[in-house]
This record gives sequence, C-alpha cells and structure tokens, in this order.
Amino acid sequence: MNRRYAWPDERLIRAAQNGDVTSLATVVMESQPHVRKFALSLCASPQDAEDAAQEALIILYRKIGTLRATGALASWMFRIVRNECLRQVRLVLSRGDEAPAGQEPPAEPSAEDAVLHRLEAERIAAAVGSLPPDQRRVLVMRDVQGLPGRNVAHALGLSNAAMKSRLHRARAALRDALDATERPPAHPLDRSDDPTAGGDSAP
Repeated sequence: MNRRYAWPDERLIRAAQNGDVTSLATVVMESQPHVRKFALSLCASPQDAEDAAQEALIILYRKIGTLRATGALASWMFRIVRNECLRQVRLVLSRGDEAPAGQEPPAEPSAEDAVLHRLEAERIAAAVGSLPPDQRRVLVMRDVQGLPGRNVAHALGLSNAAMKSRLHRARAALRDALDATERPPAHPLDRSDDPTAGGDSAP
C-alpha cells in the first residue's frame, strides 16, 4: 500500500493528542483523502461532500483529544462525515417547508407539533441516508434539491432513461424504509411464544 494514502499510525495520533502541533497537522493531512472519499460516497453532491469533509477535518483538528482509541480514527471520521451529510439533508428538507415569499405565514406550531416535525424530518433523513450511494445521490438531487432530470442525469454520467430507472428504484427503496419505521411493534401477547421475548427492545 502506498504510505501516502494510509491512515496515520497510532504513535502519530497519540503525539497529536498530547499537543504536538506538527503531529496534529500531519494527522489531519494524512486523514484528508480518506475523509473526502467517505464524503463523496455518503453525500448527495460533490459540493455537499466538500463541505462535509471540511467540517470533519475541522472537528478532527479541534477535538482529537476526545478520540478514546487511537485505532478507531477511521470509524470516528466515518461517523462524523455521515452525520454531517444527514444534517445537510435535514437542512434541505427544512428549507422546503418554508413558505414562499408573499404568502401569509402559518400559525405558530405548538411545542408538540415542533417535536413531531423534527422527529419526522430525522426519520426521513435517516431513511435517505440508509439508501445505497447511487440511489441516495439521484434521489436527493432530483427530489430534495429539485434539480431538473436532465441536469441530474448529466451530473451522474447517466442517460435520461438510466437516471429515471435509478430514481424509480430509489423512491421505492425509500418508501420501503419509511414503511418499515411506521410499522407498530408486535403486541406483547403476540410474542408470548417467542423465546427471545422479555429483553429490552431499544428503538
């Protein structure tokens, strides 16, 4: 493996955590290509990926001391990038709920409505984030960002027909994911014969 593209070794990470500025700069530099690769695979567009990668590297620079296991750098960075990509989706979804200019704003929602709206947005964002990268990109670009189909196909290097086919699969997968989260849990009496029933079922 080319050393230039390897993750920083544990000795370097420990030195960075102990305050060595040169080691910290090297950790960030060596992590950068991996972080960008994560972002490109998780985010909806190259611009979103660039923003997410930059945010993740800033967090790495500022909070490397919170990393408990030096060997867990890759998984830590992956979670940060993934959360940033999901945050971007939530922002786009929330902007889509804003009233158009000149339209009378709706009544102030109740605290309960605000919580339900936030939970629903997070549920949708999580479902979108669970899609395969190729389906996630086409879905977000077409349905969330509202880009014309021809532009989406061009950006993804697809024919218009291939883009429509991929979008159809993405929408179906998203519906399935959302339907799965809406299904109520089985009634306790229905699980009385289940030998695994009885433990806590965290959401």
